[in-house]
Amino acid sequence: MRIAGGWARDGAVQDQIDDTVADAVLSARAQLPLGEGLEHCEDCGEEIPERRRLALPGTRTCVGCQSERDARIASAGINRRGSKDSQLR
Repeated sequence: MRIAGGWARDGAVQDQIDDTVADAVLSARAQLPLGEGLEHCEDCGEEIPERRRLALPGTRTCVGCQSERDARIASAGINRRGSKDSQLR
């Protein structure tokens, strides 16, 4: 069974998926902490547990404060669907 693909060339959907995954990996890597970590959270001053510091070298925040930071991050992904509706936005 063949589904009509419009003007898209063969493999275009997989290319979009691959690009989306690559963008997500780059975004996640960019959010990893760099540099020397801290023993106390730079936001609240609470001690960062040693297990967290060992698991995530370079960490500068406790779990609670990092969770709050993560909740504020807005996703600004690229819409690669190419549908007429997405092109009109």
